Amino acid sequence: MSPRVRRQKDKFKIPPKYWLLALTVLSVLLMFVTFLTDFRLNAGNVIVGYTLVPFQKGITTVSSFFKDRADLLVSIKELEAQNKELKKQVDELTIDNAILQQEKFELNNLRTLYDLDSKYPEFEKTGARVIMGSTSNWFDSFIIDKGEKDGIKPDMNVMAGSGLVGRIVEVGPNWSQVTAVIDDSSNVSGMVLSTSDHLIVTGDLETMKDGYIRFSQLMDPDNEVALGDKVVTSNISDRYLPGILVGYISYIEDDSNNMTKSGYISPVVDFEHLSEVLIIMEQKETISK
Repeated sequence: MSPRVRRQKDKFKIPPKYWLLALTVLSVLLMFVTFLTDFRLNAGNVIVGYTLVPFQKGITTVSSFFKDRADLLVSIKELEAQNKELKKQVDELTIDNAILQQEKFELNNLRTLYDLDSKYPEFEKTGARVIMGSTSNWFDSFIIDKGEKDGIKPDMNVMAGSGLVGRIVEVGPNWSQVTAVIDDSSNVSGMVLSTSDHLIVTGDLETMKDGYIRFSQLMDPDNEVALGDKVVTSNISDRYLPGILVGYISYIEDDSNNMTKSGYISPVVDFEHLSEVLIIMEQKETISK
């Protein structure tokens, strides 16, 4: 081969250092392109992060808000329905309780009247309801639902609680009026049961505020009458049958004449709460002159 041809072949031969330089440039270019590509992708991600993600979160938040409100409304309606049902049950229980209390009250009254009736077996009696009271706080005068058609007559004695209430003063076809022993116009001939000493029991609405009525004209020369002694209706009374309990002596003092005594009696009847009474179906016999 001629030297000329050898030189031409040598002319197209690239030295290794140039290959190295080319590879280095190519590597730099590839790195630059990769950087640009990553930047664009990152920029897109940033744009998506600042636009779509918050928007999506907003939609999710709004959706959750309305769902929570819907659930809350359903819960409120359920609670209202439950509350309405509970209120209905409470109303029914209240009515039932009121009925039971009324029945218990009436039963206790009937039991009291039964016990009272058994203490005076010698008298025939009939029960009656109080249908109207007086204008005061006490049942000093009241109307009952029994009258002439039931055999009721004036001056028949009336009882309740543990003893004497008063007497019939007026009778209608199906009603009667009762005046109680606590009325200011009432006077009852009484007797101390333990000593048989007589006295007069006088009604007094003023002293009834403290739970007492007055007594006077007690003859007790031997000072035998004591606090707590029973006072009953006397056999010499012209309107009351004998032996009916009126009350207990709660206070006693000597009168200024030093011959008689006066004081107070605690009645055995609750004159503030009267609903049923017993009427003794006979009158005190009087001797006509």
